[in-house]
Amino acid sequence: MRPDAGAILLRAMHADDVEWVMKLAADLRETPRWPTSVWQQIVNGQGVQRIARVAEFDGRRAGFAVAGVVADGAELESIAVVELWHGRGIGRRLMEVVLAACFEAGACRITLEVRRSNLAAQALYRAMGFCFAGTRTAYYNDPVEDALLMERGLP
Repeated sequence: MRPDAGAILLRAMHADDVEWVMKLAADLRETPRWPTSVWQQIVNGQGVQRIARVAEFDGRRAGFAVAGVVADGAELESIAVVELWHGRGIGRRLMEVVLAACFEAGACRITLEVRRSNLAAQALYRAMGFCFAGTRTAYYNDPVEDALLMERGLP
């Protein structure tokens, strides 16, 4: 059964989410595979200021997003949605919440990198006001691929 995106609960990421987030990230080629220590720093508020949110449906985790905020800039570092729920608006809802939180944290601009081949993500980002800002050649591994840089103002 696929959820209606209107039933999605968005909340802060907690320590008990780390194992699940790492498994989802490992299952998706587009998602960074950070070590446990990085995820623990994120949920414990250590290091760079990060906005980390989890989407839930019916008590089950459906996706997550993380952005870092430094001074007046932000970077979307990772976003992932369980494959079963792709195309249901969960990624958009996560983005909306993260963008608003970045703005509240003082950021006036946000950037991101996306694989050249990830057309679905690029379409979402364009629909949310992101514009092409450059290319990072051979940025990704496994397989080697360029990253497209995208950015937009906040709010």
